[in-house]
Formats: sequence, structure tokens, C-alpha cells
Amino acid sequence: MKRKILSCIFLSIVSLCFADQPFKFEFKFKKGDTYKIISTVEEDVYVNRQKSHHAVILNRVSSKITDVKKDGSGVHEATFMTSENSVLARSKNIFQYGEDYKSIFTRSKLGVYTIGDQYFMPVVRDVPVFPDKEVEVGETWTYKGHEAHDLRAGFGIEKPFIVPFICEYKFLGRDSESGFLIISAKYTMNMESPQVADAAYFSEVPEVTQGFSNETIYWDPERGCIDHYKEDFRILITTSKGNLFEFTGKAHAEVTEFETVNTKDNLKSVTKQVKDLGLENVVVKQSEKGLVISIENIQFEADSSILLESEKRKLDKIAQILNKWPNNDILVTGHTALAGTENMRQILSEERAAAVADYLINLGVRDSKNVFTKGFGATQPVAPNNNERNKAKNRRVEITILD
Repeated sequence: MKRKILSCIFLSIVSLCFADQPFKFEFKFKKGDTYKIISTVEEDVYVNRQKSHHAVILNRVSSKITDVKKDGSGVHEATFMTSENSVLARSKNIFQYGEDYKSIFTRSKLGVYTIGDQYFMPVVRDVPVFPDKEVEVGETWTYKGHEAHDLRAGFGIEKPFIVPFICEYKFLGRDSESGFLIISAKYTMNMESPQVADAAYFSEVPEVTQGFSNETIYWDPERGCIDHYKEDFRILITTSKGNLFEFTGKAHAEVTEFETVNTKDNLKSVTKQVKDLGLENVVVKQSEKGLVISIENIQFEADSSILLESEKRKLDKIAQILNKWPNNDILVTGHTALAGTENMRQILSEERAAAVADYLINLGVRDSKNVFTKGFGATQPVAPNNNERNKAKNRRVEITILD
């Protein structure tokens, strides 16, 4: 106990000694490193000053640094996914897995992006960017940044629509508890939408977009990267019909490392664990997204998403496997046999995926923001739906440990 107290006192003294020291901010990229960003956005949406709904939006980024150039710039290969869980969602505790967006970009050690026009993610670029010198506590600087908006669906613009801004930074000092360095980053936007070639096709288009973002960034000086950040924002969109849409809210994000699970060695190891645990009708396989544990012929109460006790016991054992990779997110997908209408199959597959995800969350395998679901109905069969044995294989839930 005395040693712990002395250690805490020593760390406090060290933090105080370096609290007001100047610091040179640089990203430290290392080839082969992998990282994950989970940002959670809570926003209120207003239409013509009347509240429409409250939404929780979760953005997931998984990235690998594939190369580091001589000047210290890192080449990133990343996958971006956005999931919204609004008041209209079937389950308020579950995020449905959205569309994947691939992106390749280079970021300099000072934070500047180099990225091709074919990539729409990330949206916010060149934040933060640091000066090429030591920065004193209390010192301010500015640097240009931009947002890249995807207007393909609404405007037919095939390249990212760039909204420039000037970001104002201030080095606030060192956090006494964590040792992280604190930076504030603020910018405002005022954008007039571009002319649309086929404007008559669109009944209503945005004309003016305004807004602001106030971020507090916590920098890890040892690892040379952002540890987490929090943000307040407001966006106002005025349309060609005079309607006003407002998005106001807060966001926070954490940057964590994850382990690559989708390997042949892990496939062999998990297959052995499934056998040793006595799990029947469970198949392990590899996919583009990660390592998949497929539960075939999963049993629910008739025409429902209520798990039978036998399947809960099966999930208890699978949880032991999932707990070996605590930093990797989980995707739960539901699949049905070819029975009933297409709409019924889709709804049932979504509800059954959500039931399994809820059970895993309640077991404490992951937090709700690290578990995603998706329903595929009968669109991805693993066997022809020509007999009961094959239909049983298609009635399955797959749990993917995401890379």
C-alpha cells in the first residue's frame, strides 16, 4: 500500500513537472499497426424548429497501416461503417451493421491527408494538424481543413463535395490524471450547395449549409496518436423550398487497438474449442470481415425470436471463445430458410440476430456499442432449400469476430 501511495505521488510530481513544458506533436505511424475508432453521436433532429426525433449514430472505423514513408507519413487501408439506432429502430439496444466504405489514404506525421477523389471517407479531414515545431501551453495556431460530403444520391455528384474551413487550435496543457495532452479544435462552416445539372429531377435540394464543431482532443504523447475526443456540433440546412433542418448534438470517440483474428491458426484453434466444448451444429469458417462462428439450426420458440434454453447454454459456451478477443467488435447476422414471404423472412432474421446479440451483451461479452446485427432473410443460403436437413442449415445465426 505504501509503495502504491509513493508511486501515485511520484507520477503526480512528474505530471506537474511536465505540465507546462512545450511539446512537438507528431503522429507515430508503424507499419503493420492496426487500430479501431468507435465514435458515438447523440443528436436531436428538428424540422422547421419542431423536434422530429432523437438518434444515436455509431461510426466504426477499422484501419491498418500498410506502409510508412521516409518522411514519417503513414499509408492507411481502412473500412468505415455507419449505423443509426433511432427511436424508430426495432431494438433500442442494438446497432444494425450498415454499409461498408473502403478507403486508402496517406496521413503525414503532422496530420495532413492525401486521398483520392474515389474515396468518400473519412468525412472530416486534416483535423487535427500540428505546426512543425514545439508548441507552448496556451499557444494557438490555425490550419485549413475540409469536410468531404457524399452527394451522389441527392445531386448526382460523383466526387466528394469539399467544404473548406479554417480550424483554430489551442494547446490547453496536460491532464493530471491520465497524462494525456489536451487540445481544443474549433471550426465553422458556411456552404452554398453546388448547381445541379438536372435540378428539375430533384423536388427539394439543400441550398445553404451552416454549422460549427467544437472538439476537445486527448493526445497520447507516448504512442503519438489520439486516445479519445469529444465534440459539440450544430448543423443547419436550408432547402430550395425554404425548409430548415437542424442537427444538434454531442459526439465522443475512442481509439483502440485490435487483434487480427481471421487467420488459419485461429480457425484451427477455435474449431478445436468448439469440439472440446461439445457444441453441436456449430461450424467455424473465415470470411472477408473476420472469423465466423455459425450456429446452424438455431432453435427459437415457434415463429418468434425467443431463444430456447438449450440455445442459451450453447451461447454461454461460445461466449468463452469470444472473450479471448475482448478488443474486437462482433457482428451477429440472422438467416432463415425459404419459407413465408420475403418481408417476413427479413424481419424474422433481424429479430433473431438481435435476440442473440442482446443475450451476448447481457452476458457481458461486449458493450452494446461493440455488437452489431444484420438480417439477410433467405438471401444467403449455405445449402439448397430442398429438404428439411438443408433448411435446418439455412436457419442459422452467425457470430463474426470482426477484424
